[in-house]
Amino acid sequence: MYVLDTDVFSAIVRGQEEAMSRLLSLEPGEVSVPQPVVAEVRYGLARLSRSRRRAALEKRVEALLRAMPRAEWTDEVSRRFGAVKADLERRGERLEDFDVAIASHGLALDAVVATANVRHYERVTDLRWEDWTTPSRAG
Repeated sequence: MYVLDTDVFSAIVRGQEEAMSRLLSLEPGEVSVPQPVVAEVRYGLARLSRSRRRAALEKRVEALLRAMPRAEWTDEVSRRFGAVKADLERRGERLEDFDVAIASHGLALDAVVATANVRHYERVTDLRWEDWTTPSRAG
C-alpha cells in the first residue's frame, strides 16, 4: 500500500516519467491520496492566475483525483500526527504540518509514502518512504 505526497502527486500531474512509471506499475487499489495532499493541490491551483495552463492543470488534477481513492483522516491518523509532531519537536527537527499529516497517514495505514521530498520524510521515525522521482531510492 502506498500514499502519495503532494510532490509526487504534482509530478504525476506534470507527467514526470519516473513517477508515472511507478504509479502505472501498481494495481489501482494499492495507491491512495491523503486529504492533506488534495488540500495542498487545491491551494496551489487557486494561487494560479486564470490561464490556459491553469485550466489544463485543473483538468489533469480532476482526472487523477477521480481515478484514485482517498486515504481518510481517521482518529488513528490524528494519534500518529500528535506522536510524530511531538517526537520531531523533542529532537529539534522541524516539519510542516501537512508533511506530518501525510506521514501520519502512511504510519496509520502501514503504507509507504511515495515522495519526491526525501529530505523531509526521512526525519519521521519508522516511516517507510520511496522516492518516486529517482530510480530505486527508499527508506
